[in-house]
Amino acid sequence: MTLKESPRVSPVTGRPDRSRGRKPARRSGRPGAGTLASFIAPGLVLFLLFVLLPVAFAAYVAFFRWNGLGGIPTEFVGLENFRNMLQDEVFLGDLWRLGLIVVLSLLVQLPLSFGLAMLLHQRFPGRTAFRLLFFVPYVLTEAVTAVLFRLVFSPRRGFADSLLADLGIDAHVGWLSDRNIVMFVIFAILTWKFFGFHMILFLAGRQNIPDELYEAAAIDGATGAQAFRSITLPLMGPTVRMIVFLSVIGTVQLFDLVYVLTGGGPFHASETLAITMYEQGFQRNQIGYASALSIAMFLISLVFALFYQRLVLNRDLQGSITTAGGRS
Repeated sequence: MTLKESPRVSPVTGRPDRSRGRKPARRSGRPGAGTLASFIAPGLVLFLLFVLLPVAFAAYVAFFRWNGLGGIPTEFVGLENFRNMLQDEVFLGDLWRLGLIVVLSLLVQLPLSFGLAMLLHQRFPGRTAFRLLFFVPYVLTEAVTAVLFRLVFSPRRGFADSLLADLGIDAHVGWLSDRNIVMFVIFAILTWKFFGFHMILFLAGRQNIPDELYEAAAIDGATGAQAFRSITLPLMGPTVRMIVFLSVIGTVQLFDLVYVLTGGGPFHASETLAITMYEQGFQRNQIGYASALSIAMFLISLVFALFYQRLVLNRDLQGSITTAGGRS
């Protein structure tokens, strides 16, 4: 015969305490909808006010002839601004210069940064100091860089002309005034400015490659060149593809360095899409045409990003997206 345990009496109410033996309620680790909304709302409002609304307004104004004054534009011209843009020699020249900088970046700037990163990955005295030294130009703002190189390439015995004179070459080169070489000078300045940033990205990608792979290759008798071709290059592929993407998008948006350096001259020889848009909108008060140019820049960046992600970056995303059943 077993004795039934009497219920425990609560000292507060004097009634039997029936909560004994119950499991404590589990609290969900997921935040509620109100908490999520409170975190998302500020960023969403700022994105709406400073990104989506300006883009929508620019797309609307691009179909009008408007000088920016007198309230909302009313003179509807349809696709006239876009037709004028496609017939504008300055705009077509901007596209050519955009392609030139992109091609030179892929052929010169990125291989230079890649090779330098591979050298600085090796162990030698002063390696950290060299990394810092090469990265310093990227820390400078574009405006400061432009002012610095205006002094270097000054026609009045600037550093470049003085260096040539010391080498016995008495030539006064119009570094920033000769339309045949100004874009190559600008590309050299861009390379000096941004190669340190690309070098750091390449270094990060190289450090993510396990050393065990190289040790295994050495055991198998692979030479350094074979290990570089079979291990380094394939595993550095995601870093290379991302740097190419950043270089192209950055070239489309290039403005402040070139504007301070040359103002787009001489005779539009160094003008970029952003400089053309600025001049049309804020100097000639052709806001409708400038808005059409801004939409063109947006579409160029968007189309390139979509196709590049579809054709190139998609291979890097495969296997990193998880689903309910596991990896895709």
